[in-house]
Formats: sequence, structure tokens, C-alpha cells
Amino acid sequence: MRKYGVVELVLLVTVFLWGINTPVMKIGLAYLPPVLYNALRLLLAATIAWPILLSSGTCRPIQQGDAKRILTISLMGFFFFQVLFTAGLPKTTAGNASLVLALTPVYVAVINRIFKNERLALPVVLGIGVALLGVGLIVLGSGKTLSLASGDLVGALLILAGQAGNGYYVVYSKDLMERYSTYQINTWVMTLSALAFTVISLPDLAALQLSEVPLAAWLSIAVSGTFSLCIGNLLWVWALGRISSTKASLYQYLSPIVSIAAGVLFLGETFGLLQIAGASVIFAGLYLTQQKSLEPSPILLKKKAFQHS
Repeated sequence: MRKYGVVELVLLVTVFLWGINTPVMKIGLAYLPPVLYNALRLLLAATIAWPILLSSGTCRPIQQGDAKRILTISLMGFFFFQVLFTAGLPKTTAGNASLVLALTPVYVAVINRIFKNERLALPVVLGIGVALLGVGLIVLGSGKTLSLASGDLVGALLILAGQAGNGYYVVYSKDLMERYSTYQINTWVMTLSALAFTVISLPDLAALQLSEVPLAAWLSIAVSGTFSLCIGNLLWVWALGRISSTKASLYQYLSPIVSIAAGVLFLGETFGLLQIAGASVIFAGLYLTQQKSLEPSPILLKKKAFQHS
């Protein structure tokens, strides 16, 4: 199998893990406060990530300049998104949240364009737009409400602001892949985010009555923390080190399809014609992006030429 085919396969597995995470989280959030739930699953993810890193033999000292970068993508990127997503989700409709979350590839493309990390080919731009339309059809077909009411808009804007952090994390974690292993980046991001979440969840943690938390909630934390956060982000960072961040982020458009399929299987949700049409449009958008690869910017080309001179 050629190298790029392996990356595509890894991204599909990642999307699957993230897609089933939505119905899994719904179960845990029915019993635990959102901030505490995120803190527990992040702590589990970090706990699993450390043995994986140490057994990989790829742990190396962090350079002073890179320590700041890792701290920044962890707190200003990953943690920032998780906090605002957690705060915004209860304040908006599920339809608004789904559409805003689908803007990740747009954020990544804009950040790359502004800082000239990647030059976007026209098919990629068209593919982003077409796939986003497909997500809209899926949301409408699922019966989720889209609302511009002031109360719902506040939550949507919080998630939208959080997406800036998510885009920052996607773009700038790629740069660190040149010097550190996937295991090391993933472990530090999970650890720093878990510690930050633990601090802000202390009031909920103090009030937690372990005897009142059912097994279903603990299983939700275990599945989400292990597969979505730890393994999913490990695979994601690995893929970012091998293809452009814009093209990798486009695969996140497939997450709503997996989420709906998981909802049908485990939560008794329905799958209608609009959702089938939306899934087809998303695949069409992804097909468009494959028609021409992203070209590196002249700045990147000069860097590579200098490195090989």
C-alpha cells in the first residue's frame, strides 16, 4: 500500500473513533457535569499516553523554544477549544453546534493562507464548500434545530471562538512533528490539557459522590478517554506529520456520518433521505479535494531547498 493510502486509512480510523464519541459522550454527560466529565476523560487519556510514550523509546528532551510551542498548542489550542465547546454546547441547539464544528477545515485553511504555510488549490477550496453543504443537509435531515435566537447564538459563538483554538492546534502541532515523535506530542498535549481541566473542575470534583455515578458513566469516560482522546489524537498527530493540515482536517467532515450511524445503532435515532444526500455531498466534496494536491508555498520551498543545499 502506498504511503498516502496508509495516511488516508489512518484518517478514516480517526474519524470513526471521533464519530462514535458523540453518542458515547451523551451517555456520560447525562450523569456528570461537562467540565468534570472532560477532566476525567482527559486524565485517563494522559495516563494511557505516558506508558505508550515511554515504551516507544522516542522520548527526547524538549528544547526551550519548543517547550513554549507545546504549551501554547496545548492550552491556547486544544484546551481552549475544549473549554469553549463545553461552555457553548448547553447554550445552543444541536444543529448550530454541528454546523459550527464543521468549520474546522475552514479555520485551518484560513490560518494556513494568512501565514502562507500552504497554497490552496481551487479544487480544495471548492471541496471545503461542497462538504460543508453536505454537513448542513445532514443536520437538517436529522431534525436538529438551527436557530439565530439570541440565547442560542451565544452558545454558537462560544463554540465558534473555540474553533479558532482547534484550528491553531491542527496547524501548529504539525510543525513540531519535524523534531518530536507523535507519541511525545500527543502525551504532552493530553497531560497539559488534563491538568488545566482538573484545576477548573475542582469544585465539581469536590462535590462528586462516587456512589451516585452509574457504571454507564464510567464506561463512557473509559471509551471516550481511551479511544477518542488518546488513540484518536495519537493517530491524528501522526497523519498531520505526513500530509497537509488542510487536507487532513477535511476528513473531519466524515464525523457527522459516523455519529449518525452510531446514533442509529445505539440510541435508536433515524437516518433519512436528507442525511443520505448530505453524506453523498460530503463524499463528493472530498473527491474534489483529491483532484489536485496542495502546493507548498514559495516560503516552504525555499526552506526545503536551503535544507538540502
